[in-house]
Amino acid sequence: MLECKKLKVLNGEQELLNIAFKLNGSLSLVGQSGSGKSLTLKAILGLLPKNLTYEADFEADFHMEAGVTIGFISQNPFTALSPMTKISKQFFAPKIKQKECINMVELDEKLLERFPNELSGGQLQRVIIAMALARNPKLLLLDEPTTALDFDMKERIIALLEELHKAMGFEMIFVTHELPLARRVCKECVVLKDGVVVESGESERIFSSPSREYTKALLNVGFENRSFRR
Repeated sequence: MLECKKLKVLNGEQELLNIAFKLNGSLSLVGQSGSGKSLTLKAILGLLPKNLTYEADFEADFHMEAGVTIGFISQNPFTALSPMTKISKQFFAPKIKQKECINMVELDEKLLERFPNELSGGQLQRVIIAMALARNPKLLLLDEPTTALDFDMKERIIALLEELHKAMGFEMIFVTHELPLARRVCKECVVLKDGVVVESGESERIFSSPSREYTKALLNVGFENRSFRR
């Protein structure tokens, strides 16, 4: 369980983010670009730019530490790893743990001795997931983890994440611009606009009967097509 009683991010006197939420299982953050979704994840991870300041009040049943109890999966697996270093050298875990996690994401152990540019987008994203799970995190943060993937691979990654979430029991915050994914993956949803919470609650309730006009507009708007890479 994680409760964010306050999370405020400031750029000088300009307030960029001021939100609160409760996480008990899985939570999606949705909203237009610039609404504060990724900024929320960066604040939780302690990775805000130096020009920004923040105030936070978290209550959790685990010690919050990025890279230990908090894992992170970015939206672009092609830039997440050094292309000049073998996977095993970037996988900061004992060999036996590396193999265990690689098997968990349905990849062959031989991939550990290959370079990132020798892998497909789907393979790379599963490697990133394996790395994030190597320390058995209590919380997994996902920043649009399927954006760079084609439809078929996106479905495989989402199904894998759902399976791992159920099997390992970690909490999950899922940032996405794709509302059907938010509804499918997470039981709770927070709708953000300009750094504040517009609406929050059970995903089924929000997506079937939104109470705010902004949420209704998000549901009605079509997202632009993106280029995909296998």
